[in-house]
Amino acid sequence: MAATLNKVFLMGNLTRDPDIKQTPTGDTVAELGVAVSEQFRSKSTNEVREVVTFVDVTVWGKVAENCGQYLKKGRPVFVEGRLVLDTWEDKETRQKRNRLKVRADRVQFLYAPQKRETNGASMGADWTSQPSTGEPPTSEQSATTDATGDPLPF
Repeated sequence: MAATLNKVFLMGNLTRDPDIKQTPTGDTVAELGVAVSEQFRSKSTNEVREVVTFVDVTVWGKVAENCGQYLKKGRPVFVEGRLVLDTWEDKETRQKRNRLKVRADRVQFLYAPQKRETNGASMGADWTSQPSTGEPPTSEQSATTDATGDPLPF
């Protein structure tokens, strides 16, 4: 059998606010919509065209909680994960349906935090390294944890 690889990297913008839910076992799951675009020049008309692809992304655990807390529609994200086939039966037509989705292992927040000023002095970014303070994790933190929130081995 030939070796296989199922790895996806996406960089785009959220098309909606994350939809956060709890499973009956208490696990957190977030559903994200990500738009990725590609620009190219048409050979026939020489005009620049853009094609947008909309991708459904599922995130689990601590990463899902962070997505729900800090991400909003329009924010840029980098998603690393794998493809999964979602299969179900349509309740009305009884036809078998399926959809290809991304199961995210990592989500990196790409937007820059706003700086605030107090008494004319810059206080730096609004984020700190303590997500429990109600502020988002730094890019380094979100890039170095897996879907369970555990540190990655690099």
